[in-house]
Amino acid sequence: MKHNNDFKYDLEVGQLKESELGDMLSNSKIEVKYDLRAKETGNVFVEYESRGKPSGISTTQSDFYCFAIAHSFVLISLSELKTRCRKYIGTRRDVVGGDSDTSKGILLPIKDLI
Repeated sequence: MKHNNDFKYDLEVGQLKESELGDMLSNSKIEVKYDLRAKETGNVFVEYESRGKPSGISTTQSDFYCFAIAHSFVLISLSELKTRCRKYIGTRRDVVGGDSDTSKGILLPIKDLI
């Protein structure tokens, strides 16, 4: 987007984005995940399997994931989250975790999430 010093123009653009976010929040399914250790580790755990069956991002009906990290929220489309996780399948970031280590997931660096 081209830079513009006109407040009225900036206000219009801002209001369009506010409307876009409002539509997204009211017309989409959003799954919220609170990873208590994310701020400490610099990663979020993105589950894709539990007890040998697809789960998490593999089965969700949500359009978006929202990660609560400390006092911030990161909203990402499910398709984009899958794309960002896919490159870590089969690497040292593809780990077991969750309750009693019965799940598999990707330790996605927060920098990759944002």
